[in-house]
Amino acid sequence: MAETLQPDDVLAPDGKSVKPYSTVIRESLLALPNLVKLMYRLLRDPRVPGRSKALVVMTLGYLVTPIDLIPDIPVIGQTDDLLLIAFSLNHLIKQSGPAIVVEHWDGSQDVLAIVQTLVDFGAGLVPSKVRRVLDRIAR
Repeated sequence: MAETLQPDDVLAPDGKSVKPYSTVIRESLLALPNLVKLMYRLLRDPRVPGRSKALVVMTLGYLVTPIDLIPDIPVIGQTDDLLLIAFSLNHLIKQSGPAIVVEHWDGSQDVLAIVQTLVDFGAGLVPSKVRRVLDRIAR
């Protein structure tokens, strides 16, 4: 028997129910504590490359300094911070390898996949010139 549809269900072209964006965002926000723990554990893991750890530490340093690439205008001013966080976290996860990431992740694998997709998307928004500079630093 097919699932019972609710009034606010979204259907994909193949007829399957798709989670609305609000649900995906809510799940991602609920995963934030696990993401912070994952980042902390990866930074402490000796198997993770030191340059990837340095990139995360430099990003955190950038966040606490008053100097910004984009002035802190509401919403627009925080985009450089979010993109750098996404880029450095994405780099740390990719350089650590899937086995180490799964070992340190406390949440479900589905949520990890959603988080990875969001972080990947955010890292892809970093301008290519900035990405090349950051990649050079972390390699």
